[in-house]
Amino acid sequence: MSAEATNPEARPEARPELRRRGRTRLDLRRLGRAALLGPTSRDRLPDAIGHVAEAHRAHHPDADLSLLRRAYVLAESSHRGQMRKSGEPYITHPLAVTLILAELGAETTTLTASLLHDTVEDTEVTLDQVRAEFGDEVAFIVDGVTKVEKIDYGAAAEPETFRKMLVATGNDVRVMSIKLADRLHNMRTLGVMRPEKQARIAKVTRDVLIPLAERLGVQALKTELEDLVFAILHPEEYEQTRALIAAHAGEGDPLPAIADSVRGVLREAGIAAEVVVRPRHFVSVHRISRTRGELRGSDFGRVLVLVGENADCYAVLGELHTCFTPVVSEFKDFVAAPKFNLYQSLHTAVATPEGYVAEVIVRTRQMHRVAEAGVVALGNPYATAPADPGSPADTSDCDEERVDPTRPGWLSRLLDWQQSAPDPDTFWSVLRAELAQDREITVFRADGGTPGTISLPAGASCIDAAYAQYGEAAHGCIGARVNGRLTSLASRLSDGDTVQLLLAHDASSGPAADWLEHAKTPAARIAIGSWLQAHPDSANPTTTPARAPLSVVGARGGGGNAVADLPDATVRLAGCCTPVPPDAVAGFVVRGGAVTVHRIHCAYVAQMRALGRTSVAVHWRATADCRVTLLAESFGRPHLLADLTEAIAREGVEVVSATVEPPVEQRVRHTYTLQLPDATGLPALMRAMRDVPGVYDVRRA
Repeated sequence: MSAEATNPEARPEARPELRRRGRTRLDLRRLGRAALLGPTSRDRLPDAIGHVAEAHRAHHPDADLSLLRRAYVLAESSHRGQMRKSGEPYITHPLAVTLILAELGAETTTLTASLLHDTVEDTEVTLDQVRAEFGDEVAFIVDGVTKVEKIDYGAAAEPETFRKMLVATGNDVRVMSIKLADRLHNMRTLGVMRPEKQARIAKVTRDVLIPLAERLGVQALKTELEDLVFAILHPEEYEQTRALIAAHAGEGDPLPAIADSVRGVLREAGIAAEVVVRPRHFVSVHRISRTRGELRGSDFGRVLVLVGENADCYAVLGELHTCFTPVVSEFKDFVAAPKFNLYQSLHTAVATPEGYVAEVIVRTRQMHRVAEAGVVALGNPYATAPADPGSPADTSDCDEERVDPTRPGWLSRLLDWQQSAPDPDTFWSVLRAELAQDREITVFRADGGTPGTISLPAGASCIDAAYAQYGEAAHGCIGARVNGRLTSLASRLSDGDTVQLLLAHDASSGPAADWLEHAKTPAARIAIGSWLQAHPDSANPTTTPARAPLSVVGARGGGGNAVADLPDATVRLAGCCTPVPPDAVAGFVVRGGAVTVHRIHCAYVAQMRALGRTSVAVHWRATADCRVTLLAESFGRPHLLADLTEAIAREGVEVVSATVEPPVEQRVRHTYTLQLPDATGLPALMRAMRDVPGVYDVRRA
């Protein structure tokens, strides 16, 4: 049984300063007495859920409460006789969880499932009975939050429960909403548990539930969970922070006066807005005290401005930055670029004439609702608009996997890699590591594929993008272009980058062992690790001495068809820029009386002039043949040198010399000095070399 309770006054987390303003705290004893009275007549709502109905109607005035009544009757009768460790009737727990969700604006189906969320796990009620009475959606959600049997899974029961819950959340995010509210109420009433069990539950809450609340955007639950965990795991720092807040409460708070000034500024500008002061919660105060040192009065809260439309947000921002001194480094625009958890707001900070710096958050009322409740505020993800007349009826099979429009990218990644996790311990450790990533980036696919974007955790590399796009086919990835530039697979990606991933033609290609050092996503790490385990010889290749560049040298010429206006002088074409007709060129006399010919834009031209070298006029002979040096860059593969020289020969070009450097990160660099019969054939030659499979760039030296 999941009953965990205590006297609310026995723990510091029950103190008034930790409660969120405006949140009703349940009188468990009163509810317990009301619950024990049993169901009321069918024509009115039971007294025990009157507070739930009131909170629900505040968000959904037209909600049908009959479903809640039926759910309460079933929950109360099935839990009757069960008690929490505090001595309260067990029904007070699902009631408290349901109230939390009702205050966040959850719709009726979520509240119904919340009332029933422990019935299948802790009573004789079966899932089939729930389905028959309340329908498939309620049954699906209840099943999603039901723990797996410890007798079947033993020590793996907890990770397997979370695995099951995540899979269910991938089809319906309301499953995780109920789990978060359930954990919040259990954390509020954790005081009667043994200290070691309190610490264990708090650590799981910190490592898994709080990151999930953050990613689902349910800030109202996340902040209170953080404070409750803080009180249990760090009692000394918690007491220091509590004392700091208590000391501030006895001093003059400048934020109300700053809020009044903001109201006056917006009133004069004709902008309708609600301005309130939002005190920081305990963990937030603790964090800023560690970064800022001694705190001032304006550091203990923030000013929140609520407006009606998106455009009003920027109008408010303009007035604030005009009438106060803005702190430019503190400005962040999450309206134009929302966070990955749906959060939208404008953040800024302004300095007042009195010398205080106040943080200001500007958002619409709808943004505020989503910022507090996250996915809970989105309502039923399966509610559909009425079909247009004449449109075909939906004949999809109701048993097919649900597609939740609110499923974010991080959740899709979790669902993908959890299937490959070989055992519960791996799943549990990798889940915690994945949830520790607190920011997400979006990169764009250069190939125009669907979907056109890839969501990755911040700090992800091209390797992560490859496995996110191609799955196990990414084993053959040999390079990438980021924003059009060739880069190594280890390169880290930034938000908004465009990525083109290059795969080897050789099906036997596989990842290198050092890929694990650069892979950040669990999907990539698990796939790479599995491949290396299946190919142990590839994981530890034998060390071979570095090879010297391979060179093929033919007869070298001097000045080609360049002629210097200096009788009997030896003419040489500079190897740094390899000029060819009809390049504009300049000649300079060097030691020995020879004339070196450079392209006019070569960097060495300026150096020659700075050194005082004698400049000599140079022109091209009427003959069209020329000599040029080309650099070809490619991915390593068998027979590449043969294919390149064959392509050169097909163009009727003579190879004067060729150098092939040893591969570096599966890339090979070739340098060719070529004698062309006609300079006008150079573009065609370079195109032919680029067309050789594996070659990604050909340019003049």
